[in-house]
Order: sequence, then C-alpha cells, then structure tokens
Amino acid sequence: MSTVSAAAPRTGSVLADLLPASRTKDIALVVGGAALTGIAAQIAVPVPGSPVPVTGQTFAALLVGAGLGAGRGFLSLALYALVGMAGMPWFANGTSGAGGASFGYVLGMLLASTVVGALARRGADRSVPRTAGTMVLGSAIIYAVGVPYLAASTGMSLTAAVAAGLTPFLLGDALKAALAMGLLPAAWKLIGRRG
Repeated sequence: MSTVSAAAPRTGSVLADLLPASRTKDIALVVGGAALTGIAAQIAVPVPGSPVPVTGQTFAALLVGAGLGAGRGFLSLALYALVGMAGMPWFANGTSGAGGASFGYVLGMLLASTVVGALARRGADRSVPRTAGTMVLGSAIIYAVGVPYLAASTGMSLTAAVAAGLTPFLLGDALKAALAMGLLPAAWKLIGRRG
C-alpha cells in the first residue's frame, strides 16, 4: 500500500493512504469500516410493500470503498458480512444471518465497495462529476446483486423485485450520491489546502 504525505496527494492514493502506513492502521481502518457500515445499517426506514428498508448502510459501504480503497474496502465489507452472518445483529434493523430477503444487498455492497475503491484510487473521488458517476455505478452494482437475490429469496418475479427493491430507493440514492459528491471532493480540497 502506498504512503503519500498530506502535502502531495496524487492519483493512485485514497484518503486512507494519507495516514502513516502500518499494519495496525490497516487493521483499524478495516474494522472501523465494518463498524461504520453496521452502525449506518441501524438507520433504517421501512418501505411500505417492501421487505427491504431504506438504510444508511449503502452510503457507508460506498464511502468505505472510496475512503479506504479496493483492498481495505473489500476486507471491511467482508468482515461486516461475515460477522453479521455469524450472528452479530448489525444488518438492517438489527438483524443477522445469511439468507434473508435483503442479504443480496450486503453481497452487492461487498462488490460495490471494491469497485468504488478501485475507481477512487484512479481519482474518481476528486471532483463532483466523477464522484457522481462513481456513486451511481456503486449503487447499480448493489442493485444488480440485491434485486435478483430478493426475487430468488422471496419467490417474487423480477418485475415485482424491481418494484419492491429498486424503484422506492432511487430518490434516497440520489440524495446519498449528492452527499458523497460534496464530502469526498471537499475532503481532497481541504487536504490540498493544508499541504
């Protein structure tokens, strides 16, 4: 993993790379990313007619990927998924275990965090338009895994799963993307000014 000083942030680094490099730091970041996702999952609003609530979980997973990079982002979401499958009640609404209707979204977040992290390492989190595209792609990956899983686990048709597990969430995802579009580029600008 590269070490980059705060005075010279460059493409090829993510925000976490600006901290002094150490194995302890990487472990803390991975555990912290999993914990952030678990905490954000508890911000859950039920959606009428859907077994999947609106949560802060997807936003956290995408931020973890962008902030930590592909490797640490993958490990954070893998830890989140494995600990939740083992019984830690930190999936949406304090649930745990594999196989629930919304577990496909957890798997999608694992993949999305990795892809978003790889793009962030290429500078995709440094400007508003690029961050917007990155967040849209990350959300699309989550749905590409979550919606078919929802259909398979509940016996819904794919059309019904899209209506219950995608359509009601588009406005919220647009708001989350807008928040990320403000946070990530602003963080890089602040670091540039401090350097």
